[in-house]
Amino acid sequence: MLDFLPKRLKDAVRHVNLRRLYELRVRAEKPLRANIDGAFVFLGETGVCFQREALFPTAEEIGEILFAASGYSVYSVENQLKNGFLTGAEGERIGIAGSFVYENGRVLSVRSVTSLCIRIPHEIFGCAEAVYSRCLVQGLCSLLLLAPPGEGKTTILRDLTRLVCERKGVNVLVSDERGELSAGDLGATADCMKFADKLTAFTAGIRAMRPDLIVTDELLPEDYAAVRRAIESGICVFASAHLKKFEDIPDKLFERYVFLDGLGRIGRILREDGVALA
Repeated sequence: MLDFLPKRLKDAVRHVNLRRLYELRVRAEKPLRANIDGAFVFLGETGVCFQREALFPTAEEIGEILFAASGYSVYSVENQLKNGFLTGAEGERIGIAGSFVYENGRVLSVRSVTSLCIRIPHEIFGCAEAVYSRCLVQGLCSLLLLAPPGEGKTTILRDLTRLVCERKGVNVLVSDERGELSAGDLGATADCMKFADKLTAFTAGIRAMRPDLIVTDELLPEDYAAVRRAIESGICVFASAHLKKFEDIPDKLFERYVFLDGLGRIGRILREDGVALA
């Protein structure tokens, strides 16, 4: 994990328990920060420290991270970079900020990357038990996990997929657009399509893989048409979205809506009509 970090930053991270590390914020010539157990702290040569003792990553180190995380071939991940992220070998999602270059209304490249948001995937067995017991014991249904970024939606979705594979033995297709959802044990009956947009993955998957369930992460408004097609085809869908309110959901397609109440904590669960589940 995090093998793409330059030695100086890697040495600092070695002083942190990776099980508690959720995110690294690497900004050129600014203090290195880490999200540990949901709270941001500064990192220095010996781990957590005061801001004045923090490491200040350089622009060259940011370039080293991108080059190493791409497998030393930035060209091979060009499409990912155009979408503002890069995925490490062990599912680490590296968000990038810099100068986006456009041509004919489309992103041509990203230059002068100045900031990285490195999200570390976690596999927490059993974290989705509450969702399974309240929503899926009687049978499969379509459900949507809702919470702001960084509250554990992907971790819960991954564990829920594993539970369904183990306990129901259905064919599951995982649409992993960013290569993060599949960073762990998805279960013996799961198939995965990585780095394809949701419309492509759903369309090809329905035609070729005959799934009983499709699992995907981070729905955007334009993705709901693909979800609708799957549900109307008789396929259940598990998904997540960066939303906090039921009324903000663009299309009420799901049978259960699971809201997180803080990092990894299951809050209220609503039925398809918006009424709280008993």
